[in-house]
Amino acid sequence: MATIAFQGKPVHTSGELPAVGSKAPDFSLVSGKLMEVSLATYAGKRKVLHIVPSLDTPTCAISTRKFNHKAANLPNTVVLAISADLPFAQCRFCESEGLKNVIPLSTFRSGFAVDYGVKLVDSILAGLMARAVVILDENDTVIYSQLVDELAHEPDYESALAILKDKS
Repeated sequence: MATIAFQGKPVHTSGELPAVGSKAPDFSLVSGKLMEVSLATYAGKRKVLHIVPSLDTPTCAISTRKFNHKAANLPNTVVLAISADLPFAQCRFCESEGLKNVIPLSTFRSGFAVDYGVKLVDSILAGLMARAVVILDENDTVIYSQLVDELAHEPDYESALAILKDKS
């Protein structure tokens, strides 16, 4: 269990993020076409798991836009925007924002939040996910992880993207 903050008050997660150097847990997430996707769907690619509570909040929307822009030119890399939003809402958000470089995926029908240790277990946001970034190499090994300490804060884009540039 990890402790972060929401508006300055402690909030707890269901576990810990996968450790750097470990093999990432497989997942089953739902795409905008209501298809199940897993790590194998993106085999051979580097994966940025941009984990957010909901794309329908200001900080989540901002960070998704920024990852869309900043990761656009990274070779052999996909950015997966993972939230508890329904796939229809995720697609609508990405279409209305013109986001072409992130792939929205829903935890709808999924144990992802628990498997990755990001499920919020208390506060008014219990059941949603903490904000985090987990980056996997082409072999699904974790090469970077950040659990954002305050839910209302954005992730550290520069550190995350530096890992990807170093590995290019």
